[in-house]
Parts: sequence; structure tokens; C-alpha cells
Amino acid sequence: MAVTTLVTGVLPAAIASVGGLFVDAVSSVFQQTGVSAEQARSDVLFYVFVEVGLVILMTGAQRVNSVCQSIMRVLLGNKINVMILEKALTLELAHFEDAEYYDKLTRARREASSRPLSLVIKTFDLMRDLVLLLTIGIWLFQFSPYAVLLLAGAGVPAFIAEAKFSGEAFRLFRRRSAERRMQFYLELVLTREDGVKEVKLLQLGKLFLKRYVDIFKNIYKEDRNLVIRRGLWGYVLGLLASAAFYFAYGWVGFAALAGAITIGQMTMYIAQFRLGQTAVTNSLSAINGMYEDNLYLSTLTEYLEHEVPEQTGDQAKGPNPEDGIRFENVSFYYSGSDSPALHSVSLHIKPGESMAIVGENGSGKTTLIKLLTRLYTPTEGRIFLEGLELKYWDIDVLRRKIGVIFQDFARYQLIVGENIGIGDVEEIGEAVRVEEAARKGMADVFVKDLPNSYNTQLGTWFKDGKELSGGQWQKIALSRAFMRSKADILILD
Repeated sequence: MAVTTLVTGVLPAAIASVGGLFVDAVSSVFQQTGVSAEQARSDVLFYVFVEVGLVILMTGAQRVNSVCQSIMRVLLGNKINVMILEKALTLELAHFEDAEYYDKLTRARREASSRPLSLVIKTFDLMRDLVLLLTIGIWLFQFSPYAVLLLAGAGVPAFIAEAKFSGEAFRLFRRRSAERRMQFYLELVLTREDGVKEVKLLQLGKLFLKRYVDIFKNIYKEDRNLVIRRGLWGYVLGLLASAAFYFAYGWVGFAALAGAITIGQMTMYIAQFRLGQTAVTNSLSAINGMYEDNLYLSTLTEYLEHEVPEQTGDQAKGPNPEDGIRFENVSFYYSGSDSPALHSVSLHIKPGESMAIVGENGSGKTTLIKLLTRLYTPTEGRIFLEGLELKYWDIDVLRRKIGVIFQDFARYQLIVGENIGIGDVEEIGEAVRVEEAARKGMADVFVKDLPNSYNTQLGTWFKDGKELSGGQWQKIALSRAFMRSKADILILD
């Protein structure tokens, strides 16, 4: 891609130069007779073939560039998305529950597919235009050094204005993250199967659609004002660039009339100046675009560079397996809350024992489970497993020892066998294990009646998917918990 960029940077000026020689050769045909005229005709034909060859070469280089960009779009887009997802795997539950941080994630995902590629392409475009400007500058310098200065300065005012508007557009983009997320949420409620039932029965469609449209109108109003101002200034400052070109146009024409240059040279310089003006505009646009892309990519960088506390602990077992689970004066406050979700909780569950924890809604039952699974860290107090404080356990070992079904369990759009098997990813393909877990979770009763038994696609997102009842989904989730046959702890929320 670097080679083709260099080629497409040099060739336009070369083609314009050959065009000038062609015009001079044609002019000489009318001024020559005999052998000289025949030689002039041969020169005309030669320059035609040279220019055709250069055009073919440039067209091929442009096509190769296009192919490279298409391949890069796929590879780079996937690479950035993988980086975002890998970072998401390191985040704690609290990050996903933090609206401000979730906005960072949303902004990063929204721009991941286009901005990195745009930055790379603009970088190569800038290299191409700089090579073209260098080549053109060499030719124009032979006419006049002031022509080079005129060419360089013509596009600067428009560039400054564009940079200003790019910064303003980015600030609008950041400020609207919450509004965009609300729009996305409303789209999901109105189009997802898990929300459409209440939307229809409670007649929420018009209300939510109106909110969606109101958000759009507010965003559109600001965008329209920005676009109009940007377009107006672009038009006015673009006239300056056009004025510079036509000044050069007349300058070269009068030089030809004065006999300082030939007609072919006049044609070449005009073509070179037009190419140069386009290259200057494109170069400054590329720089401005790179600046704008970098502004947007700062959200991606901000997300990827966010420091996540390292998971502590490397122990695979505790010193006293008979001690079971022990909470000692555990308290927990959610971020931004002044009242504790749990306050000075102490309990002890020995191996082989079962405990039912009963309480009102919001009393902290689920929070207690999240603390035991190290999805949260206690604000105060300590939690022990097998006589070892949780923070000293290897996080992966700890979680392999726990089978859990949350009250808001996930409904994976996978086949039945995988829906259950992911309870123990190392055994996901073991049909015997999956069927045994389904039997314990009481899911086998209805699974055998599904079209393809354990190979039946669940959910409605994909072709031939079968939707289950709420109770059936719960039994699938329970079976998933039973897949963790090596787990020492089973939690049913």
C-alpha cells in the first residue's frame, strides 16, 4: 500500500508534464515541414503512448489501493472490536453498572468500525498528497517561487475553519452519549421480543416513539446549525482558493503571451497548479480528518487505558476445608450511596449444610451472593472460604468452585446443549454430562420434545429458534448450574 501510495503521488504530475510536451509537439507540427514535421508527428505519437502507459499504471495503483483498503477495513475493524471485548472481560461488574463508564464503552464501540481505518487511510492519503505536492512544487518552482507560495497558502483559511468545526462536532458527540444511549434503549424496547408484550398491552408504543423522536429533534437541531455554519464558512473560504487558482491561471496565460513560456508549458503549469490546489486542499482535509479521528479515537484510548484493579490472590485451596463459608461483619455500599446494601453481616455455613436467606426486596440478598463470588469487594469486613480470605483466592479457581443461578439469569441464544454446557466450558461438548445436568435441573422433560432435542436452537434471534416459557428457561439455567459438578457451592438466587 505504501508503494502504490507513492506511485499515485508521483504520476499525476508526470502525466501533466507529458501532456505539456504533447501540446508542444502538436504545435511544432504546424511550424515544421519535411523531415522535421515527420519527427514532430513521431513525437506526438510517442507522448500519446507514454501518457497512456502512465494512466494505465496509475489506474492499476489506485485499484490495488482500493483492494488493500477493503482488506484492511475487515482486519482492522475486527482487531479493534476484539481489543474492546478483551478489555470488557477484565472489567468488574461495577464498571457495567456505572453510567458514566458505560458511556465510554458505548462511544468506543460506536466508532470502532470506522475511525481507526479512517485514520490509517487519511495517513496514506496525506503521504500521497505530500509526494504530489513535492513533485508539483519542483515543476512550479521553475516557473516562479511565488507560485509555490501561492499554492501552499490558498487552502490554509479553510483548514483552520474546518479544524474549529471538527472540535465543536466532537464536543457535541461526547455530550450526547447519554441521549444516544436512551435512543438505543428505546429501540430495543420497541423491537425486542422481551419488551414488545408490555409495549402492546400497556400501549406504550406511541409514548416511547415520541420520546425517541424528541431526542432526535433535539440532536438534529444542533447538528443542522453546525452543518449550516460549517458549509457557509467552507463556501466563503473555498472562494479564496478558487480566486488563487484563477490568479495563477491568468499569470501563466500572460507569461505565455509574453513569450516567456511555450503553449505546452502554459498547459502544463495550469494543470500542475490545478493538481496542486487539489492536493493542498486534500492534504489539509486529511490533516483535519486525522485530527477529528484522533478526537473520536481518544474515547477508545480512554476506554482501553482505563486502569482496572488487578485481581489479587493466587491460592487454589484454603488451609481449613471444613470451615466452609464465613462472613465476618461484612458491609457493602454501592457507589454514590450513603446507605449500606449490607451492614455488619456475619454468618457461617459449614460443608454439607444448606441455608435459606429470606428478606424483603432490596434487603441485600443478591448483593451477598455477588460478594461471595467476588463480583463485588466488601466495603468493610472479611469473607472466608475454607479458612482463607476471598481476596487471597485465585479468582478463576474460586469461581470454578461455585455454581450459581441468578434471579436475572441469562437466556443465551444458543442450542440447548450449549445453553446447559456453558455451565462448565471445559465440558461443553460432553453430551453425557449435559444430559445428566438437564436431568438434575428437570429440563430433560421438555427438551426431549423439542424438534432437535439438545441441538435445538433456543430464542428467536436466529433461524428455526424455539422460544421457551419462563419456567422452562429457569430450568435451563438451573441445569447450567448443575453442570458445575466439581463445584463445592451451589447458590440459587
